Amino acid sequence: MPIQHCIVHAIDKTGSDQPASLKPASAELAPSALLEELLARFHDAYHAKTKAWGHFVAESDGPHEAVAGFASDLAGHLDGHSDFVAFTRAAAERLLPVVDAHLSVSSHLLCVDYRQGETHYFAAALLHQREGVGVTDSLDIVPATQLNLARMSLGLRINLTQWRDGAASRHYLSWIHDRGGKKLSEDLAGVLGATEGIDATGETRMLLKAFSDYVEQQDMPEEQSREQSETLIDYANEQAGRGEPITLEALSELLDEQQPKAFYDHIRNADYGLSPEIPPDKRTLRQFRRFTGRAGGMSISFDSHLLGSSIEYDESQDRLIIKQVPKQLKEQLKKRQG
Repeated sequence: MPIQHCIVHAIDKTGSDQPASLKPASAELAPSALLEELLARFHDAYHAKTKAWGHFVAESDGPHEAVAGFASDLAGHLDGHSDFVAFTRAAAERLLPVVDAHLSVSSHLLCVDYRQGETHYFAAALLHQREGVGVTDSLDIVPATQLNLARMSLGLRINLTQWRDGAASRHYLSWIHDRGGKKLSEDLAGVLGATEGIDATGETRMLLKAFSDYVEQQDMPEEQSREQSETLIDYANEQAGRGEPITLEALSELLDEQQPKAFYDHIRNADYGLSPEIPPDKRTLRQFRRFTGRAGGMSISFDSHLLGSSIEYDESQDRLIIKQVPKQLKEQLKKRQG
């Protein structure tokens, strides 16, 4: 991930009763292997967070429309009207009210302009430090301070390539949206001039429902169903790890090489209302799995989200209660009784 520009500004916040103040850096950081390592660690920490996905509010006519605030500053910088130091300093100033409202400790604002493959990104995060201990070359134990990336509660990333190219995507911008930090997320979106363009959690859940319906409709053997479930989750997690969306057409091709359009056509024909690209929600993906079992001529397979709703397990009586019998199975049972 080649770094184009990188800088760290200090934000001093000595207590909840004192306003935050900015101690800006006067120059960018020189490229180094250590900076590349920091960016890689930031990526891992950021992608593990629950995020909101969206776009700049005032962009009804394309990315080059005059937009007030942060987006205007960013466009001006990319067009060469300001350098990275001035642009990030202005961005840090805009964040001070958010820090005052939600945080009570000093921190550092990391701003990075970098490329990943052919894609150009800008990312920023408020990083806190934690105290620890270290060992010197002379084997002495000494205090050691390090950045605490796991505690990152304010961060954002912009796919500059999608934004500047005027792509149809409405989720080229993402920002941290942790549970318990809803107001912080909303205030950050206000500073950015951003609005959510897609509900990542809702879209991920709907995708998994569409897949469950697809498995049932295709009447897949247990082994094939399990393999396709694993393929879906592996692909979704891989995209989440890269900070990239799930592409429905690509997923469909992975699920069935012999019929690469089968799952995609199922989604479109059933009109689930899914976007062509879906930012994956890792928490929802972690909750998805298929329960399977086979014994004595009986085979059962169902998605975990059905447990407790349409399917119940009575452990004391060792019974599985199915409340909504699949249509195909129901028809077979009726014919058998008739």
